[in-house]
Amino acid sequence: MLSKTYSVFFFFFSFTACQNAQTSSGNQFFTNPFISSNQNERVNENGNSLSTRFNLPDGFERVIVDENSFGAYLRNLPLKPHGAEVLLHDGSVKRNKVHAAVIEMEIGKKDLQQCADAIMRLRGEYFFEQKAFDKIHFNLTNGFRMDYTKWMEGFRVAVDGNKTSWVKRAEPSNTYEDFRKYIDFVFMYAGTLSLSKDLKKTNADDLKIGDVFIQGGSPGHAVMVADVAVHRTTGEKIFLLVQSYMPAQEIHVLENPNDQKLSPWYSISFGETLQTPEWRFTAQDLMRFAD
Repeated sequence: MLSKTYSVFFFFFSFTACQNAQTSSGNQFFTNPFISSNQNERVNENGNSLSTRFNLPDGFERVIVDENSFGAYLRNLPLKPHGAEVLLHDGSVKRNKVHAAVIEMEIGKKDLQQCADAIMRLRGEYFFEQKAFDKIHFNLTNGFRMDYTKWMEGFRVAVDGNKTSWVKRAEPSNTYEDFRKYIDFVFMYAGTLSLSKDLKKTNADDLKIGDVFIQGGSPGHAVMVADVAVHRTTGEKIFLLVQSYMPAQEIHVLENPNDQKLSPWYSISFGETLQTPEWRFTAQDLMRFAD
């Protein structure tokens, strides 16, 4: 992935973002010719959330989640009307058509909210909505932990060479605007590398809503599991994936380039390689937030 660097005095950070070009490793994919019309039995065009827009194949039922859980939050994410394009931060349309739906959530006008950022955004938005402010914290690429509760108290991050510290620069406040400024700052100086260090490995057989397929580094990428269903007889799991990409763009539900009949659902029986429209992951890339 290309670097996200925004001011000279922060040059010591190593940032990661989503790269739209092939690397010598051959592990990443970048353009996908598969474009689904979405005019199929998997899509309810009038649905305005993940749970109401995407129908299940015969024999499957959605896993039960607690009403106020992160899983319920993701499953009920609001969607733009059916057929909406993915917009970039500058308002232009994403050229690579890889989405089945677009999440209704503003992303700002700066080139900040890319792949790992979208995952942190969803995580932060959920805890902010729940007023669980002490659970909103992310590590920057240099390892500095940014707690939103410190930001609420009026502290901001000061930089001296390769050192970062909290400095009181504002009055205590906890508006949504404060949260957005906080999370934008995180986007500037965190990425797949730092996020991957905050997660723990998990097994695909235990896949849950909110899990993340992530390859930390440069290049690197990350997508999040936004819904899961299980077959009543066989126990097979299927799941939906959401992502952002580079440049910063609206979060969107991914099509499944491997199975047009199942798309946008993915089967857990993907083997060792999970091919998404713009990236290839492995089963070992599946991770989970610790709390």
